[in-house]
Amino acid sequence: MIRSTKPKNNRSKRAIEKKESKIVENSKTALFIPGNTSNKALHDITVDLSALKKPFIKRFTKKNSILPFEDSSSLEFLSEKNDASLLILSTNNKKRPNNLTFIRTFDYKVYDMIELQALANYKLFEDFKKTTFQVGLKPLFAFQGHIFDIHPTFIQIKSLFLDMFRGEQSNLQDVAGLQYVVSVSAVEEDDNDTAISKLPLVYFRVYKLKTYKSNEPKLARIELEETGPRINFKIGRVQHADPEIEKEAMRVPKQLQPKERKNVQTDSVGDQVAKIHVGTQDLSRLQTRKMKGLKSKYDQINSDEEVEDEFVDAISENEEEGEEEEVEVDQHVLKKRKL
Repeated sequence: MIRSTKPKNNRSKRAIEKKESKIVENSKTALFIPGNTSNKALHDITVDLSALKKPFIKRFTKKNSILPFEDSSSLEFLSEKNDASLLILSTNNKKRPNNLTFIRTFDYKVYDMIELQALANYKLFEDFKKTTFQVGLKPLFAFQGHIFDIHPTFIQIKSLFLDMFRGEQSNLQDVAGLQYVVSVSAVEEDDNDTAISKLPLVYFRVYKLKTYKSNEPKLARIELEETGPRINFKIGRVQHADPEIEKEAMRVPKQLQPKERKNVQTDSVGDQVAKIHVGTQDLSRLQTRKMKGLKSKYDQINSDEEVEDEFVDAISENEEEGEEEEVEVDQHVLKKRKL
């Protein structure tokens, strides 16, 4: 371990403060280390992988004798010395050909490790049509396969690739900056054997987004063009994170924890669900548009009994008027006869 010393000047003080823990951590730096048995194929693969990680990378040119699963002290020293929390060690032997060991550290201690062996049918940038995209852009991720959500090894692989290629964290995102997609696929087999030898391959692909005009005015037609690297990985040895270290690494600072709001909850999708308490409502006091025809003096008779009573009264009045007319007619006839 590197001995911690008291800073002697402002420059060394700033360097020490830069390595201290922060509320919002900086982008993780990846350190590419060639092992004693590394070869040209691994060199070309790591060059292409580091191109996707730029500018947060460091590369060693000299070979190092490191056995990560036997002794991790050298990795922890290099992690603290170079302030890198991601390390990629390349080794090659008969038992594990074209082997890449991905190591993640927390507080400059090994967090987890996994070996991914590149199969012989890989393709690099130079094997595809020459297409470029700007350095430092945030990619889109596509993890295809239900196994990335249920199997612990594939959950670790998913988390590893997200840490590796996510780029600089920012709340702002420009749509024009979305230029390429990192696709990671795995086909789950029918049998439920969890042995490493039975685990499916991991297919790593990179595509560039190309936009074209479409018939719809506000939507563009998007096509994917493969740019490389194209690598099929076979899973080797795996070392999962210790539960206590994982709990400490996943802890969110109080400054970043969302403030609790009364009667407001957030579901698994991220949508906010609120509970609103509404008092009793008197609809008679509801303010509506008042029309002249709706005034009380224009109210119509609603009761059927009242309608029948008025109808009977009208008939009786008509009958009385008819009788009076008959009496008047009879008296007039009698007067004529007397004359």
